[in-house]
Amino acid sequence: MDASVIIVGAGPAGLMLAGELRLAGIGVVVLERLPGRTGESRGIGLAPRTMEVFDQRGLLGRFGDVETSEQGHFGGIPVDFGPLIAVHGAARTVPQSVTESVLEDWARDLGADIRRGQEFVSLTDHGDAVEARVRGSAGERTLRARYLVGCDGGRSVVRKDAGFDFPGTPATTEMFLADLRGVDLEPRMVADRVSGGMVMANRLGEGIVRIVVGERGAPPRRRTGPPDFGEVADAWKRLTGIDISHAEPLWVSAFGDAARQVTEYRRGRVLLAGDAAHIHLPAGGQGMNTGIQDAVNLGWKLAAVVRGTAPEALLDTYHGERHEIGRRLLANTRAQSLLLLGGDEAQPLRDVLGELTRYEDVARHLAGKASGLDIRYDAGSGHPLLGTRMPHLELRRVGGARPDRPTSSTELLRAGRGVLLDLADNPHLRRRADGWTDRIDVVTAAPHGPGLRHGLEGAAAVLVRPDGHVAWIAPGSRHDLPMALERWFGPGR
Repeated sequence: MDASVIIVGAGPAGLMLAGELRLAGIGVVVLERLPGRTGESRGIGLAPRTMEVFDQRGLLGRFGDVETSEQGHFGGIPVDFGPLIAVHGAARTVPQSVTESVLEDWARDLGADIRRGQEFVSLTDHGDAVEARVRGSAGERTLRARYLVGCDGGRSVVRKDAGFDFPGTPATTEMFLADLRGVDLEPRMVADRVSGGMVMANRLGEGIVRIVVGERGAPPRRRTGPPDFGEVADAWKRLTGIDISHAEPLWVSAFGDAARQVTEYRRGRVLLAGDAAHIHLPAGGQGMNTGIQDAVNLGWKLAAVVRGTAPEALLDTYHGERHEIGRRLLANTRAQSLLLLGGDEAQPLRDVLGELTRYEDVARHLAGKASGLDIRYDAGSGHPLLGTRMPHLELRRVGGARPDRPTSSTELLRAGRGVLLDLADNPHLRRRADGWTDRIDVVTAAPHGPGLRHGLEGAAAVLVRPDGHVAWIAPGSRHDLPMALERWFGPGR
């Protein structure tokens, strides 16, 4: 084996997955067709849920000072994330290039083997291993691994070569995106519907402005390269009356509103994550954030199977959990497409939805969809926190080598392991987890500091998966602790 896992694609999903696997000690090779980082940024901003994910791995400090906001939109209708946010707001001006740089440095620090200038050509799944044919400057060669994960974007070669079905709807319109220097535009942070289409403008700093422009009814074109900036400037002038033709284009791109999702996220020893598994209108930057969260869901499961501590059936929960999230993602972005790109005939819908957002439950529902904060996996019933993300909880350790040291539920996840949090100092409970201490950390701690416990009032113990989701809680879970441990971490020793 050249590695336990081969990852194709060094975008946000692939790099996040590489870091997650290396946290667990799994050998990984990342293959990237491009010889170096381009500096281009399709996505801008980090959703509140992605901010939480980065915090649990100790990555937020690598981004430096990040400006956050509690405001978002759903199809151009303002929504407030505030009532759903426990710690982090949305980071609005973090370019994808910065996110990729942070994740690549993190993965390399952990020992990931990232090979640029290596183009994936084809694969063969032999049942007990996967072979990948790769083309580089020295010619073609074959690499062999236990598993292969395609994180190679919306035009995924892995997806096509492995035969994944990719149903959905084709693009009906074309939109432009451009990063410009030398032009002063007023910010249009939320999609501004104008006669004939929609426009957005966002100041990225260092004199750079990003614009998005979409003319209603503009048909998608088959392009072999990026559009000419003249096309973008002409469309912007037609919709706004403002001439930007004198600007210096740093990057120009076109995209459409196609919506597709694979029918399965895993076929044998080949898996997909990120845009390789789902494409859609990039409304609210949900694509990159969803891809990162795909990787966090998959990483610890794939590591456990590769190590042999969990059965291969654990990988089936990756499809079971993330396919549903992808399906909901496509549904909400298609709905936003109608709101953003529809003409006067869609105005009554906008008006009614705007009225409905005055109701707190409706506003929270739309905010949860746009932010990713409404995600809940099936971890059984009996307690409202089961399957949701573990709330950030300030803690003080009890016993051990460093008693009374302040910590938090977020910090306890830095190592990428499961955590059994004993909040009642119960030795019997801790002994029941003895067979799994090679895979989970057992921590006795007491909540401290101001603030509510975010639904944990009365909880005596919580089992948290490596991705931060609650797998078991007492009292409340209808299954006992050993059953939950075996379900998510494999048989005990």
